Amino acid sequence: MAKLTAPPLDGLKRRIDRHRQSQGEAGRSHFVRETFRLSRPEARQKAREWFDAFPKAAYWTEVESWRQLDGDEIEFTMRRLPSAD
Repeated sequence: MAKLTAPPLDGLKRRIDRHRQSQGEAGRSHFVRETFRLSRPEARQKAREWFDAFPKAAYWTEVESWRQLDGDEIEFTMRRLPSAD
């Protein structure tokens, strides 16, 4: 019985690497992100606007990160999937 060998994959690996490099950082994530720096009440309102406009079940909306700054300001990043339209 003849032994099967896999074809060399070097060419394919090079093409995949070139494609990934050409996509850059934006091509690596399918999420839309926006960072805000607001007072605590405004931050809550902005987050609520995102969850109302882009429901979590459909867009995987979430507060990706946040931190409290001096003066009761909040810096936070909202993340969601892009809309289909």
